[in-house]
Amino acid sequence: MMPFKALTLLSSLLMTLFLTGCSTPPSYNYDALLASEPRSILIIPPKNTSVEVNAPYIYLSTISRPFGEKGYYVFPVAVIDAFLKENGLPTPEEMNFVPLDKLYEHIGADAVLYTEINDWGQKYKILSSETVVDVSMTLLDGKTGALLWNARASAVRSSDSGGGGLLGNLINAVATQIINSYSDQTPTVARAANNLAINQPSRGLLNGPYALPKE
Repeated sequence: MMPFKALTLLSSLLMTLFLTGCSTPPSYNYDALLASEPRSILIIPPKNTSVEVNAPYIYLSTISRPFGEKGYYVFPVAVIDAFLKENGLPTPEEMNFVPLDKLYEHIGADAVLYTEINDWGQKYKILSSETVVDVSMTLLDGKTGALLWNARASAVRSSDSGGGGLLGNLINAVATQIINSYSDQTPTVARAANNLAINQPSRGLLNGPYALPKE
């Protein structure tokens, strides 16, 4: 029979784990966002710290729609990218260093979204393969530079379904590698990551002024 002290310690440990697992993250502080009341968002092409050189513009193609669906006017990303390049900023890294007051002077966006790609692409292992997207988002007031909202957009799609045993997993991983060589899965995973981050309960972005009323 287990000693009383050991039983008490085990019960306390299990209760701690239970409470930790059931705890919910604190709600986001939306005071700055509510005070700013942005109507329009300018999205700067992402900074890229991953090894995938094509990641910034692939990701950029996925980001406008969810912000538009939240009820904000989003400046066309292709037009903004071309405008910045025409003004001597050929790379996303350089675009991220433009002072906010200059952006507001020439474009007039209420808010500016900065993103940074932390991890991106296909990760191949012996028995599985993964498509990984991990992006940091920061929304700033276009006039004052105050932080309005931030989030982490992160998602992983794995080829390992957990069934089929060793041979099944191996075949599945090889098939996924062949498919991914012809079809890049990162845009799909990025869209899922964006939607999770933007619509996350208690921490997602609040609806903008052009949001459609709920049915």
